[in-house]
Amino acid sequence: MSLLALSFLPIFIPFALFFGGWYLGRKDSKAVAQKASRLSFLLLIIFLTTFPVSYFFTDAWQSSNLIRHTALNQIMLGLVTVMGWVLISFSRNYMAGQANLNRYYRWLMFTLASVAITVTTNHLVIFWLGWLGISLSLNNLLTFYADRPRAILAAHKKFMLARVAELSLFSAFALLYQQYDSLYINTIINTAVAQSNAGLTLHWQEKVAACLIAFAALIKCAQLPFHGWLIQVVESPTTVSALLHAGVINLGGYLLLLFTPVVAQSNYAIWLLLLVAGLSTLASALIMTTRISVKVRLAWSTCAQMGLMLLEFALGLYELVLLHLLAHSFYKAYSFLNSGNAVNDAIRLRLSSAVKPNTQQPQTNKVIVPNAQTWLIALGLSTACVVIVRTLLGFEGAFSAWWLFALALTLLIVQWRTSEHSPSVMYTFAMGLFLCVIYATLKHAMHYALPTYSVHTVQAFSLADIWAMVLFSLLFVLSALLHYQVRWRAVRRLSIALFAGLYLDEWLTRLVLKFWPVTLPARTKQDHTTTKNQPSLKP
Repeated sequence: MSLLALSFLPIFIPFALFFGGWYLGRKDSKAVAQKASRLSFLLLIIFLTTFPVSYFFTDAWQSSNLIRHTALNQIMLGLVTVMGWVLISFSRNYMAGQANLNRYYRWLMFTLASVAITVTTNHLVIFWLGWLGISLSLNNLLTFYADRPRAILAAHKKFMLARVAELSLFSAFALLYQQYDSLYINTIINTAVAQSNAGLTLHWQEKVAACLIAFAALIKCAQLPFHGWLIQVVESPTTVSALLHAGVINLGGYLLLLFTPVVAQSNYAIWLLLLVAGLSTLASALIMTTRISVKVRLAWSTCAQMGLMLLEFALGLYELVLLHLLAHSFYKAYSFLNSGNAVNDAIRLRLSSAVKPNTQQPQTNKVIVPNAQTWLIALGLSTACVVIVRTLLGFEGAFSAWWLFALALTLLIVQWRTSEHSPSVMYTFAMGLFLCVIYATLKHAMHYALPTYSVHTVQAFSLADIWAMVLFSLLFVLSALLHYQVRWRAVRRLSIALFAGLYLDEWLTRLVLKFWPVTLPARTKQDHTTTKNQPSLKP
C-alpha cells in the first residue's frame, strides 16, 4: 500500500463510523448489533495493519492541510479505534433486548466518529465542529434512559457547560486566526515555536487564547466545580459511562498537548491549571474515599485523575500527560465494563474470610494502625528509591511528580509492612527500585510520541513545583488520617464534608436551573402523587 493510500486512513475511519451510525440508526435496519460489531472489528484490523507504516512515515505527511499526521494523532486514532471495538463488542450482549437499539448504536458510532475527526484534523474549524459533534452525540447517549430524572438533570447540566466550553474554544480559535492569519493547526504551532526560539513574547491575543483553551480543557475534564454532571451520569448505560470516562473526558489533555507551544508560554494559563486542577485533584481524591457505589467512586476517581493530568501539563511533564491519558483510558474502560462483577467480588471476599471449622469466633477485618517507625522506614525507602533512579537515569525538571510517586510507594510499603507476612527491608527496597525503573521507562518511552518543545520548563523546587508538592503531601496526610484515624473528631467532620462533596455542586445546579429550568420525568408510572404535567425544577 502506497503512502498516499495510507494518508487517507485518518479520513476513512471516522467516515466509516459516521456512515455506519447513519445506516444502523434507520428504523428498518436489522441485526444492528452484529453489523456494528463487524464494522468496528474491520476498522480495528485496518488500523493495526497500517499503523506501523503510518507511524514511522508520519514526517512525510506533515504538509497535509486537513489531516495532521503526527505520532500523537496516530496514537489517539488508535485509541479511538480500539475503544470503539471494545465498547461495541461489549454492547452486543449488554444491550441485548433493550428498546431503541438503532438509536443507541447510531449515537455511539456518531460519538466515536466525532472523536476520530477531532484527533486527526489539522483545521481549526473542523476541530471545533468535531468537538461540538462529540458533545451533541454524547448528549443523546446520556439521555438514553429518558425516564431517569438524575440522568436527565446530569445531561442538562452537561449540555450547558459544554456550550460554555465550546464558546471558549471558539473565541480562542478566532483570536489565534486573527494573530497567525491561518486556520491550519500546524502553521500556528510552527509559528509559535519559532517565535519562542527567537525570544519573542506572546501578544495579548495569544495570551487570552491560551487562557481560553485552558479554561475549555478544565470544563471538558470536569474539574471542580464543573464536576457534578460527571458524577450523576452513571445513570446512563455502563457502556456510555465507559465511553465517557475512557475516550471523551480526557480530550482536554489532548487539547493542551496539541496547543502546547501557545498555552505553555502563558503564565496566566499555566497558573489557572495549577490552581484549579491542583485543588480539584486534592478534593476529588479525598471525596472518592467516602463513596460506596462502584460507579460513583470511579467517577470521582476520573475527576481526580483528570486534574492530575492537567497539573502534569502545567508542570511541563508532557510525556506524563500522554502516558496518563492512555493508561487512564484503558483502566477506566475495564473498570466500568467490569463493574457488574462487584457483587461477585464481594461474595468472594466474604467467603474468603469465612469462619474456619476449628474456629469458634469469627475473624475480624481490623485495620492495623502503623506506628511512627513504620511510616518513617517506608518514607525513607521510597524516597531513596526515587532519588537513586532519578539521578542515575538523568531526569530533570519538576520533582513533584517523583515526589507523588514516592508518597504512593510509601503507602504501598506501609501496607506490606503491616501485613501478616511482612517482607524484609531488602526485598521491599528492591521492589521499590523495580517499580521506579518501570515508571521511568514508561515516562521516557512517551518522548518518542511527542515533539520536543523548549517553551516551558519547570525547574525542580520552583514555585509551581513546590505548590504541587504541597498538594501531594496534603493529600497523602489526609488520606492516611481518613483511613487510619477516622475516630478523631476533626477527621470525622472532614469525612462528613467530603461525603457531601464539599457542597460544591449544589450552587452550580441552582444556577443552571435558574438560568434554564428543566422538566424531569416521573420516577415510576405507579407513582400516583406525580401529576401528569411535570413542573419545571427550579431552585
